[in-house]
Amino acid sequence: MSDTCDILISGGGIAGLTAAAAFGTAGFKVICVDPTPPIIDGTAEGADLRSTAMLQPARILLERAGLWDNLAPHAAPLQVMRIIDAGGAESEPRVTREFDAADISDQPFGWNFPNWLLRREMMTRLEALDTVDFRAGIGTKRLFTRVGGAKVTLSDESTVQSKLVIAADGRNSPMRTAAGISVRTQRYGQKALVFVVTHPTPHENVSTEIHRTGGPFTLVPLPDRDGLPCSAVVWMDDGRLIQERLEMDVAHFEDEASVRSTHHFGPLTLVSPRQAWPIVTQYANRLNAERLALIAEAAHVMPPIGAQGLNMSLTDIATLLDLAQERREGLGDAKMLEAYHTERYGDITLRVRGIDLLNRASQAGSTVARDARAAGLSALYSAAPVRKMLMQMGLGMR
Repeated sequence: MSDTCDILISGGGIAGLTAAAAFGTAGFKVICVDPTPPIIDGTAEGADLRSTAMLQPARILLERAGLWDNLAPHAAPLQVMRIIDAGGAESEPRVTREFDAADISDQPFGWNFPNWLLRREMMTRLEALDTVDFRAGIGTKRLFTRVGGAKVTLSDESTVQSKLVIAADGRNSPMRTAAGISVRTQRYGQKALVFVVTHPTPHENVSTEIHRTGGPFTLVPLPDRDGLPCSAVVWMDDGRLIQERLEMDVAHFEDEASVRSTHHFGPLTLVSPRQAWPIVTQYANRLNAERLALIAEAAHVMPPIGAQGLNMSLTDIATLLDLAQERREGLGDAKMLEAYHTERYGDITLRVRGIDLLNRASQAGSTVARDARAAGLSALYSAAPVRKMLMQMGLGMR
């Protein structure tokens, strides 16, 4: 016998859990599955130690999903985005520019959260919703669709019949593959090293992105830890170099990270394990198939620059939610899903290409390319209308 629901969500990462909470709160009957149970303790083995900056528009969706009130006490506001070019002969700042949210809004750009904590609060919300059935340890296996609905076979050989299937199952999405949707992929030879540090100088709610070569070194504010200012770090560089740093002894690694940070907040002290992730750009050639919608990394993957990745995913969810509430009787039909593709695809491809260009600029190794990058940063910043437009575009307000 098959279970039935309005929406089956394949994938229980942050995007999948947010979608489950949003659609469940809106009154849809949801089944969400993921082959890997979420780790909701930051000290547990395998915990996701990355952090996510939720930009202003994301808060609206989190409120609609009943998540914001529980997340707010853990938020580290991001009031200023500081960009430093350190591409000279020595690893020291030569151009520093700050983008202040106060220039365009009475709110911060966004709020930063550890990923494991997001999962914890999202799981708590799902447990309170009688409209959501979350099944850990179970994945999706086969997809069969017809005009009137979809039938999905799960990894335990049970089946679910639903009006809409949402693929939130990652860059190697089994549901996207089952639907025959192809992707375009660009590799850079980079990896991102992620870890958490404390430092003597307060970050003052400033997210700092330092460019030299190989990729940016970004420090994103977190709440104080053991009485010391604390930041999440994403260090992008050539994959071979990242692997070497992953294996360094702690003292040597702290010294190298402090130098790469230009000692901006003083010496860095490692307070978490290190994890590495490959950097790619990838996007699906379509966001929909019969009874299927792609969101998050099933739809688009990009380098972690400008906090665009998950925030684009949340825009995917908000767009689908609006369409679903407008068309409850036609949930998951061709008209709804074509509207979803049309509304999101142009924005996704524009942002993917923009982040690709920024990443290539951040990799610059030659003196000429580094100087051009520094000059470009100064030119963009000096024109106030352009500066404001870039901030608004980064937030998804334009």
